[in-house]
Parts: sequence; C-alpha cells; structure tokens
Amino acid sequence: MKVTAEKNEKVANMIFGSIYPLYLNRLEKNGRTKEELNQVIEWLTGFNSDKTQAFIDEKATFKTFFDQAEMHPNAHLIKGVVCGYRIEDIKDQFKTYKQCRSLEKLIDELAKGRKMDKILRKEKKVNGKKFNP
Repeated sequence: MKVTAEKNEKVANMIFGSIYPLYLNRLEKNGRTKEELNQVIEWLTGFNSDKTQAFIDEKATFKTFFDQAEMHPNAHLIKGVVCGYRIEDIKDQFKTYKQCRSLEKLIDELAKGRKMDKILRKEKKVNGKKFNP
C-alpha cells in the first residue's frame, strides 16, 4: 500500500490522547501494562510518562507529538508491516505517518508478547562494526 499526502495529513491531525487509550486497552487485554506502554513511548520519543500525559491533557495532535519528540537513534531498526504498510518503505516525506506506524509496530510487538529487550532495538556489533539485523 502507498501512503498519500492526504493519509499523512489525516494521521498528523489525529489527537494523540484519543488513540492512547486504544493502545492501552489492547495491551491490557494481552496482559501488558501501562508502564510497559509508557516505556515503549519513552524509548521511541524520549517522553517520560508525565510528558506523555501532558500531550494527552493538551489534546495534542500526532504531528505536534512527533515534532517535539527526540526520536531514538535506533528507530530506523523498526521494520515490518503494520496495517498493510511496510514501515521501511514509507517515504521520508510522510514522516509523521512513518513515526506513527513505527509506534504502532512497537505496541503490536508488545501486545504479542515479545520481550522488552527485543522491542527496544539495539544495534549489534559484529567484529567491532555496527550491524543492523
């Protein structure tokens, strides 16, 4: 599937606080916790739980949320398909859409029971050089 400017704009204008409870509900149904959700958000964006709550309270859009984020340097290691979109194939011009799908991929992995150390990607070193599996 291809991302369009319209789809990117639609996601960018969605209110983060209206989607957060859906993320949390999905995770809790699968035996995961709010703390784990917040840990994933903090890893990806740099926002602790208080800052995340402030975005929810302010009714911030995903665009505002991600524009203020300091994305983790290993966010580029998030790969795979979410909602029919291959994350690594989403063009850079659709930055907000890609960031949103990256967050959803992490949440999806958490809901499926993947271990936190695997979700929070780390570059591996092979023979002293960085290696991205």
